[in-house]
Amino acid sequence: MNKPIVAIVGRPNVGKSTLFNRIVGARQAIVHDEPGVTRDRHYAETDWSGHEFVLIDTGGYVPVSEDVFERAIREQVRLSIEEADVIVFVVDGQNGLIPMDMELANMLRRSKKKVVLAVNKIDSQKWEMNPAEFYELGLGDPQPVSAIGGRASGDLLDLIVDGFPEAKEEDETGHMQLAIIGRPNVGKSSITNALLGKERSIVTDVPGTTRDSIDSTFEYNGQNVTLIDTAGLRRKSKVKENIEYYSTLRTIKSIQRCDVALVLLDGSEGMTHQDIDVLSEAVRFNKGVVIAVNKWDIVEKDHKSADQITKEIYARVKMLDYIPVIFVSALTKQRVVKALDLCLEVYNERNKRIPTSQLNDRIIEILRATPPPASPTGKQVKFFYATQVREAPPVLVLFANEPKHIPESYRRFVERQIREIWAFKGVPLTVQFRKTKPE
Repeated sequence: MNKPIVAIVGRPNVGKSTLFNRIVGARQAIVHDEPGVTRDRHYAETDWSGHEFVLIDTGGYVPVSEDVFERAIREQVRLSIEEADVIVFVVDGQNGLIPMDMELANMLRRSKKKVVLAVNKIDSQKWEMNPAEFYELGLGDPQPVSAIGGRASGDLLDLIVDGFPEAKEEDETGHMQLAIIGRPNVGKSSITNALLGKERSIVTDVPGTTRDSIDSTFEYNGQNVTLIDTAGLRRKSKVKENIEYYSTLRTIKSIQRCDVALVLLDGSEGMTHQDIDVLSEAVRFNKGVVIAVNKWDIVEKDHKSADQITKEIYARVKMLDYIPVIFVSALTKQRVVKALDLCLEVYNERNKRIPTSQLNDRIIEILRATPPPASPTGKQVKFFYATQVREAPPVLVLFANEPKHIPESYRRFVERQIREIWAFKGVPLTVQFRKTKPE
């Protein structure tokens, strides 16, 4: 599902992070009275009235400062405006309109994006007349809100989601949508170019669903494969400090739209925290995942084999050992085609459906032979029935008499048993436990 992106922008200290926390329902952003505390982007998935979206909190926009952090924030805000579907422009209803607000408003009008003007800090009736002066910004009706108290936040959210398109089901094309993702400079463009080489006929370059992105579709072994946002892979941010930020924004969009994510690591550097963040995002969105260790041609093989490095990767990302690892070289094209074969295998695994009779015959028997611990009241947990309710991504439901007393360790045991029988290679698996009465 391609979720809209909503960016919160505004000058420093108008309450952007407080509003972000109010909307997502958790204190994820740093909130402090000191201007400039939010220097990096924070983002979270949230929803309102049945509409899911990604919310981004940006740093405070200062138009003319030469401070290195404020220059970086300025570029981040520009990138956020460029990538967002809706922009929430936050102003300070107590301090009133200032020239800095006007300058940012001019930028927002030029963007031609939908802008929701949020006049924050209208915490009581005392301030209710203040929003009127913000009509001067030329961005439509100001929406009074109190981020800290929650006043009128529902009205603001109604304005944000108004006009959102209906969510589309994944995999409408009937062929694999592949995203090549990873931190900057790991070789994403080189792998893309290797896959789109002259030995394969490119079917078409078509505009993607995100602005300025190009999806490249090519034919491989008689079937079409679409590479998501190949233009975005080649594009560079104007400010060096924001290449990582730009990469994060495009990665979120690419992951949302793909069926399978090929996560590239730099074999000469090993797995970094940023690599883990990228990998975790693909898993969190329930996409099929393949890890490709690039630049294998320049890695010293004396002291570490591929098997050893694979074990080290799994040690860093425990519980994700179902994700296959392959060692490639974009430069020499070593195993690049095999990586594509592996992605197609994971794509098929993600679309797999287990017949209900087969699922019950195999898994229920195992769970009855190895039941979970008894509930606190001494009641034995019993399983009655299992079914797969969807695929792409796969969701399985197991019905039991006391599901709320099933410990997390046993839930992981159930997933391992399912994977031992049906694999679901490279695919995050959702196993739900629901209550039912025995017949």
